[in-house]
Amino acid sequence: MNISVELTFSPLQDDFEEHIINFIKKLRASGLTVLENPLSTQVYGEYDEVMDLLKEDIKKAFELMDKGLLYMKVVKSDRSDYEPHF
Repeated sequence: MNISVELTFSPLQDDFEEHIINFIKKLRASGLTVLENPLSTQVYGEYDEVMDLLKEDIKKAFELMDKGLLYMKVVKSDRSDYEPHF
């Protein structure tokens, strides 16, 4: 089963940029389809592969910061080819 996951990662501390950059670099290195925009990062792939990666990477990211917030939306389909029609 393929899924699409949208992530918004917000370290709640002054040195947030490095944490976000490291998190996104780990996602990029995974081999999964990863798309980014200024507000969020999307990850696409097979359910178990995506969720295993996120479980590990989110835990590592949280361990490296004092406080953080992660919004995650999961859609049951691969929406990586979505293009707006307007």
